[in-house]
Amino acid sequence: MNKRVVVTGYGAISSLGENVQEIWDAIMAYQIGYQRFDFPNDSVNAKFFGYIEADRKRFKGLPKSIMKMSPDFSKYAVLASKQALTMAFGVGNQPNDFVDPFDFGVIIGTGWGGVDNVNYNNNDFRDAGIATSFSTLMSMNSVATAAVSLTWNLRGYQNTPVAACATGTMALGDAYEIIKSGRQKVMLAGGSESLKEHFNVWSIDVIQALSKEQESAETACCPFDKRRSGFVLSEGAAILCLEELEHAQARNATILGEITGYSNFSDAYDMTAPAEDMGARVKSIEVALNEANLTPGQIDYVNLHGTSTPLNDKNETESIKKALGNAAYDIPMSSTKSYSGHLIGAAGSFEAILCLKALQTGTIPATVHLNQPDPECDLDYTPNKHRQVDNMQRALNLSFGFGGANCALILEKFNQ
Repeated sequence: MNKRVVVTGYGAISSLGENVQEIWDAIMAYQIGYQRFDFPNDSVNAKFFGYIEADRKRFKGLPKSIMKMSPDFSKYAVLASKQALTMAFGVGNQPNDFVDPFDFGVIIGTGWGGVDNVNYNNNDFRDAGIATSFSTLMSMNSVATAAVSLTWNLRGYQNTPVAACATGTMALGDAYEIIKSGRQKVMLAGGSESLKEHFNVWSIDVIQALSKEQESAETACCPFDKRRSGFVLSEGAAILCLEELEHAQARNATILGEITGYSNFSDAYDMTAPAEDMGARVKSIEVALNEANLTPGQIDYVNLHGTSTPLNDKNETESIKKALGNAAYDIPMSSTKSYSGHLIGAAGSFEAILCLKALQTGTIPATVHLNQPDPECDLDYTPNKHRQVDNMQRALNLSFGFGGANCALILEKFNQ
């Protein structure tokens, strides 16, 4: 049916701030959200993490019956969803006042879901022979999707993609496709992540994925810099409210942007390393552009996956050059993970929101800590200083994940 799909709300929480405006303001002030965190023993080599300071007050007003059975990633998803719904429908309003519950779906993805609570609760059971009766619910990857659906009586299409670092963009892309096809009027979509339990962090660190920097925050996360050594693990959630254009206009909603293209292809190559032929990454970009009816030169900004890992940053650079041709050298790009660290399942949706903020403000957020450029990474990564761009219209958001997942999403300013 090819319905047009617009964004009418968004919400986020991360170590950079409690909401989107705080997060954007922090980025504009060149603040970073990660700092040194030492685990109890030396088994975890990584030293820098983007963790959110614990504060039960932030969840005030959310249903206690749902919060008590929710692990942290689910709580963050509910909080970000509340922000998105408030932005979309107004303070104090309920979505069911505007949308039939069966026309409103939820897709909230995650990389690791409630695996922290699996270990916490297993440790309790092993030590005391008893654990919380909510242990099974806390272990479900779908608990965040369920919690959001329950909180606001959203009874439409429901799903929980699990695709490592590509999850958030995949959730948005799938929600876009569902609305575009006419199956739903409105969707909440995005990702959420929290991974702090000692063994779980060790299990990522032991495969050499995390930053090996021991002292300096600057070199802990420095995408496309030759000093990069791995990503900084962070937590948080980012949820967007997507809506069929005609439905949004009929209720006089404020339209924040439009999704016009999406694509998803697999490397089928390796569990952790990107495919050397770059075929899936190139294909994802090309098909997303084709769906949006755009040429490479019409892209005004690329939010890069930019993990600060030696393999990804080089492979991503080459993939973009293959997909965009000579236009690749003229498009400003950046890795906002240089501020936030890597939110894993929430990364793609978090960065989609930053694309919308860039389009709104005309500001390309810089890639910070890019002081010793890798000569093999030779595109315009907007190093260290934000850039104002006139008449920004279109952004490309890229997300790539372990297991070979590759997603590309096109976001545009809304034009009648």
